[in-house]
Amino acid sequence: MIKIENVSKHYGSFQVLTDCTTSVAKGEVIVVCGPSGSGKSTLIKCVNGLEPFQSGIITVDGTSVGDPKTNLSKLRARVGMVFQNFELFPHMSITQNLAIAQVKVLGRNQDEAVEKGLKLLDRVGLKAHAHKFPGQLSGGQQQRVAIARALAMDPICMLFDEPTSALDPEMVNEVLDVMTELAKEGMTMMCVTHEMGFARRVANRVIFMDQGRIVEDDDKEAFFANPRSERARQFLAKILHH
Repeated sequence: MIKIENVSKHYGSFQVLTDCTTSVAKGEVIVVCGPSGSGKSTLIKCVNGLEPFQSGIITVDGTSVGDPKTNLSKLRARVGMVFQNFELFPHMSITQNLAIAQVKVLGRNQDEAVEKGLKLLDRVGLKAHAHKFPGQLSGGQQQRVAIARALAMDPICMLFDEPTSALDPEMVNEVLDVMTELAKEGMTMMCVTHEMGFARRVANRVIFMDQGRIVEDDDKEAFFANPRSERARQFLAKILHH
């Protein structure tokens, strides 16, 4: 579903990604972890063309992301993206937030878009809040709306960029529960997260990044039981200790 081959990216002389190669099969859940500034978020944003990259190839369902002929808007409509800070439109109701991209990008009529949005809102446990505005919801609720909004586009895969890092600890699980359900249903997912419990529960593989490189790419049991690199061992010792 997602193929990343020898991808490198730099800002001027600063190298953000170096020779990154990995792939995500249909229905696989991959967790990308590593210290701050290791390139995790940049890598995931390259997958749907939000960040350009200078060399290498990324394909999503056979479409080359870096090809100048690729219609990135069309591609992004098929790749769900959930950000750290929800990115909901504050001046629109929850229902409007869920419907707008369906109407503008997919060409659905308003009634169909609203019906689909409400169904997904129900699925994330928030149907009662349909007429509220984002500012009236908690962070965890807003993030669940953001997930519903991404799902309303019928994505072929989902990208999560630290979806719980802006949340109060009490709200983290309500978002992870929705993500766990998605994984059980077979959604292809690439998640940048520090939530190691979620990784242990749901991931098929764990990718560990450091200084812009993929240092480890292993199935989760092997990664947690015996990381191959000293850097991953240090990282896990710190993060699991807390």
